[in-house]
Amino acid sequence: MRVAVVGGGPGGLYAAALLARQGHGVEVWERGAPEDTFGFGVVLSDETLGGIERADTAVHAALSAEFVRWDDVDVVHRGRLLTSGGHGFAALGRRRLLEILHERCAVLGVRLRFRTPAPDPRTLAGSFDLVVAADGVHSAVRDAGAAHFGPTLTSGRCRYIWLAADFALDAFRFEIAETGHGVMQLHAYPYARPGPHDPSGSSTAIVEMREEVWRAAGFDLCDEAESAARCAKVFAEALRGRPLRGNRSAWTRFRTVVNTRWSHGNVVLLGDAAHTAHFSIGSGTKLAVEDALALAEAVGAGPDDLPAALAAYEAARRPAVASTQRAAAASMRWFEELAGYTAQPARQFAFNLLTRSRRVTHENLRLRDERFTSAVERDFGCPEEGPDQPRTPPMFTPFTLRGLTLRNRVVVSPMDMYAAEDGVPGDFHLVHLGARALGGAGLVMTEMVCVSAEGRITPGCTGLYAQEQADAWTRIVRFVHASAPGTAFGVQLGHSGRKGSTRVMWEGMDDPLPEGNWPLVAASPLPYRPGVSAVPGALDAAGRAAVRSDFAAAAGRAADCGFDLLELHCAHGYLLSGFLSPLTNHRTDAYGGPLENRLRFPLEVFDAVRAAWPADRPMTVRLSATDWAPGGTSAEEAVEIAAAFAARGADAIDVSTGQVVADEAPEYGRSYQTPYADRIRNALGVPVIAVGAISSWDDVNSLLLAGRADLCALGRPHLYDPQWTLHAAAEQSYAGPAAPWPAPYRAGSRPPPTGRG
Repeated sequence: MRVAVVGGGPGGLYAAALLARQGHGVEVWERGAPEDTFGFGVVLSDETLGGIERADTAVHAALSAEFVRWDDVDVVHRGRLLTSGGHGFAALGRRRLLEILHERCAVLGVRLRFRTPAPDPRTLAGSFDLVVAADGVHSAVRDAGAAHFGPTLTSGRCRYIWLAADFALDAFRFEIAETGHGVMQLHAYPYARPGPHDPSGSSTAIVEMREEVWRAAGFDLCDEAESAARCAKVFAEALRGRPLRGNRSAWTRFRTVVNTRWSHGNVVLLGDAAHTAHFSIGSGTKLAVEDALALAEAVGAGPDDLPAALAAYEAARRPAVASTQRAAAASMRWFEELAGYTAQPARQFAFNLLTRSRRVTHENLRLRDERFTSAVERDFGCPEEGPDQPRTPPMFTPFTLRGLTLRNRVVVSPMDMYAAEDGVPGDFHLVHLGARALGGAGLVMTEMVCVSAEGRITPGCTGLYAQEQADAWTRIVRFVHASAPGTAFGVQLGHSGRKGSTRVMWEGMDDPLPEGNWPLVAASPLPYRPGVSAVPGALDAAGRAAVRSDFAAAAGRAADCGFDLLELHCAHGYLLSGFLSPLTNHRTDAYGGPLENRLRFPLEVFDAVRAAWPADRPMTVRLSATDWAPGGTSAEEAVEIAAAFAARGADAIDVSTGQVVADEAPEYGRSYQTPYADRIRNALGVPVIAVGAISSWDDVNSLLLAGRADLCALGRPHLYDPQWTLHAAAEQSYAGPAAPWPAPYRAGSRPPPTGRG
């Protein structure tokens, strides 16, 4: 094939070399000169190097001869240096990388055109069999085909600048500077060893800070030289008093690039033209090189069906890229919110930093550096390990809320079962909740228990608005306390609001009942699903008084049943949540408009419930910290809402997200909701319960140690395995008091033998 590559960066050059090795005729267009490059060092992983070695041993050998390798990450927190080892990095200078690829392309017969803009993309597509767009974040080829590729570019909230120091650091170094203008951070790493051509070696130094800090410090008025000099002064200790230099360096905001499609006809996107991932989790060059490897493998020696080959390339790469972008987004947000973590103890701060993207976890870090991880655990409160004291994982440490001490940090999340009759929980609920209580969790929560018949979501929802229901709940509470001593049992009270009078989930989630519907109430007369759901009535003064009374009466019954904890449901678009969100509260009276007014009714209900609930028993509030929809509750408002409930006496905030409007667009992923819990906890110092796609005990330990949560609630994992907590203990070789096996189950406390493999 005749192949045109637009862009002479590492990704484009490596794709050109690989395709030329397959016998294709390849031409590369690069606007800049051969020696032109932005930035300094490039970091590649062992995984990427392995792919290069398999694909082209000549390039791998040349790179290996140049690499600087190191294992340690140094974290400097308020003057204290902490080191974590076992991380395994490899880096080299970007200019040297380009030289190696230029040489390889020349050997393979690739035609390199420097200082030459590429022809129009349509011209290239008509003249060549394959066009590879490797022309970066601002890709002209992608922009020309934007209608098909569907690009989305999103800018971060920090400014950063790439600089370099003329000496080689010993390790990757992260340092914060708490200045009068705000927090600034340094990401630095070596990329060239001292040698004949570079007597001192070289290091990359990226300086980053929030946009408002950047402006307050006056960096928006600085040229390259002045920026480098001022950054060197801020981080003088890390740089050993040495200067920083630029390379056409400018302050910029990171742009995350996502494309709906990566190919169109015979044109394919590669590297930053297709996707970007924040520099804090690795090099964009790494992703581009991996793209080149996958593209060459898919294209092969010239398939009969090129579009199918390009689709195969995208199918192979997209899952890995999506995973990397999720991790990068988490990492970027962590650095954007860095000021909220600086008050953490030094080791916890370092652990938080190392696990910020959720790719490195507690158990993974323990394998890398057991000494460092054990020190973090001791600071957290895990008992010292010894001959008579086995290691206690963080999840099996106690936690106290008001007068209730939980034996461990695991919560069985509220999960609607839709199995009640007339609001009365039956034998199913006894078995369901009893099994989870026997499974070892510190706290087991009921499903949302409705405070009135009209407040049910479905006819199968449980209630606490009649004595028969209270009697049935009392039976379940007594079973839990008698058969699973030490397990706390909590009740969640709520009112469905505009999301009520629907079918049970498996018959049509959020679909109205075919008959027997009841009237709905809400903050405003807005149906949940326009054209499908019933229009609710706006709750008036009499209605608000009735709802407050219903909640207080249900709380009194819950206390009499013997529940240990009560949670007020103000999330997921139900009645109280509907007052909080600006998307569902369009009122013009004292209960609508600014957040202070939108909070008024939920706080009134909270006060009524708190007054009816015993003073020594804790009370929590579940919130939707974002609506996942434009114009909805902001992250800043979520903190204000949590602060308002905490000020009224909430002992913890259970932080969920979404389900407020039907057209939401959540950013799903592993533990995707935890950053919202993290933000509330570290902004307010109030205990939080994290929830949302937390599925492993390793994630639980990681979240707790990093200070992102105090308790972790898991729903679906407990449906899959009622003994999830006990099995987590067994898998971590923990057999202490925080996870006791019920006497009848002790014979099963070890995994049974399996067949031979």
